[in-house]
Amino acid sequence: MPQGQCLCGKVTVSTQQLVTDVSVCHCGMCRKWNGAPFMSVDCGSDLSIRGEDYISRYASSEWGERCFCRECGTHLFYYLKPANHYYVSAALLGETKESRLAMQIYTDCKPDYYHFAEKTPMLTEQDILAMFAGK
Repeated sequence: MPQGQCLCGKVTVSTQQLVTDVSVCHCGMCRKWNGAPFMSVDCGSDLSIRGEDYISRYASSEWGERCFCRECGTHLFYYLKPANHYYVSAALLGETKESRLAMQIYTDCKPDYYHFAEKTPMLTEQDILAMFAGK
């Protein structure tokens, strides 16, 4: 079972999901929050959390929260409220030999100063909004 903890160890998360597909979000909020694009593993609603009392949740929109350890500041996950969906920081869960960059989103927001060599599906902000509007 993939598991990870924040820098200080106060928060631990675990999931039954395989840590294979890593997604990258290039939106301005993710880049501002992380100082870089946000690399995450889609855990759906399958996330066990220990140390919930140490988690600060910042409502960055009506539908999402950016969650971090209030003790050490480690970025833990992005929580999509309407879907009860967790996107956990890929670095928190570690990697496996099967891990790969699977998708990039908000590619129209990506600055020109970096590029990933991997060929992945590249979804724009409009693509993502349309996808969520259909659910």
